[in-house]
Amino acid sequence: MDHQEHRWTFLTNHARVLLAIARDPDARLRTIAAACLITERAVQAIIADLEEAGYLHRQRVGRRNQYTLSLDQPLRHPAEADVTLRALVDFAVDHENGKVAQPPKTASASVMVSKTRRT
Repeated sequence: MDHQEHRWTFLTNHARVLLAIARDPDARLRTIAAACLITERAVQAIIADLEEAGYLHRQRVGRRNQYTLSLDQPLRHPAEADVTLRALVDFAVDHENGKVAQPPKTASASVMVSKTRRT
């Protein structure tokens, strides 16, 4: 891969952090940062953003934080305003568990994708 192929990705760091927390609500910042390949400081800022926007709540349990996701919150972009956080988390979890995940229905135009590969 050359440098130009690394300019963008499909998931933002916010989505990656949120999905890491969905996998392990008791995860430490260090663990989340390692899973997302970003710094602990970036994870801390992202968690603050997500908490301020109402997507997660942080509770101190002993010396650690425990996170709770607000799964019924709608996604932020107007094109996905009718899609909840639950759909994103379910989609990612289904993929990780080897199930064929169905993409969430959005207000934007949909495209039929063939399951067979053409050469």
